Amino acid sequence: QVQLVESGGGLVQAGGSLRLSCAASGRTFSSVTMGWFQQAPGKEREFVAAITWRGSTITYYADSVKGRFAISRDNAKNTVYLQMNSLKPEDTAVYYCAASTSRLSAQHYDYNYWGQGTQVTVSS
Repeated sequence: QVQLVESGGGLVQAGGSLRLSCAASGRTFSSVTMGWFQQAPGKEREFVAAITWRGSTITYYADSVKGRFAISRDNAKNTVYLQMNSLKPEDTAVYYCAASTSRLSAQHYDYNYWGQGTQVTVSS
């Protein structure tokens, strides 16, 4: 079992930055793939970024956030981060942290555990 708790969401103006955090517990953190997904009202949950370790850190981003968002992890703190820069109104969504015991993936069905979500609102 893995428990995930997100924090760091809020209201920010377009062009601003936020950093989301996801604290994990319950399993060896370094052995799981961690991901972030977003879900806007009326839309399906969409992949944002993922990070895993296979001898070195591997990251993967949705095209829509490349160059603006950065995912990282601190295994000593069992925490994964999503640094979001140059935010746009279309980034407004609930952001979910997720953990996968298998491969690095952009598919939500590959993730076994989910946090409760944190709201990010970007005003124009």
